[in-house]
Amino acid sequence: MYLDPLPQDPLPRPAPQPAPRPPESVWDYPRPPAVREDDRLVRVECAGQVVAETRRAVRVLETSHPPVFYVPPADVRMDLLFPALSGRTWCEWKGSARYWDVVVGDDVRARAAWSYPRPEPGYTVLTDFLAFYPSRVDRCTVAGEEVTAQEGDFYGGWITSEVRGPFKGGPGTRLW
Repeated sequence: MYLDPLPQDPLPRPAPQPAPRPPESVWDYPRPPAVREDDRLVRVECAGQVVAETRRAVRVLETSHPPVFYVPPADVRMDLLFPALSGRTWCEWKGSARYWDVVVGDDVRARAAWSYPRPEPGYTVLTDFLAFYPSRVDRCTVAGEEVTAQEGDFYGGWITSEVRGPFKGGPGTRLW
């Protein structure tokens, strides 16, 4: 008895999509902040260039703030980042932040990224990882979903469809 091989399926099958993530309320995030690994594709684009792309990001989750995604320096185009000429800030949990300008040709995005060269104990996983303000670059995505920037320009949170507020950062929310 001779059996013909099964015919090849002429239509490619789409890759299975991951299950949607459950909603997260920023009011359930802890204080002090928690750091969580995240294997979704995180991408930062500026002036026609991919500045950062990784599946090895970490998210910092803090009460009342949308998550901030930090990217390992090996997954960042460090040739497009230059130390900002001014400013450092202090986080009571993470320590002293260093700021970076994103420069693509003549396009300069001042203080568009930050990092913690020597974070406080409990946050050493963030050492030299870079976070980007979505409002200061052209596009940030998480698993292909475009991020909305947190209102205000202090916290740099990334709002996706899974994150629920209200969020600290806008006018009148400073003393929440």
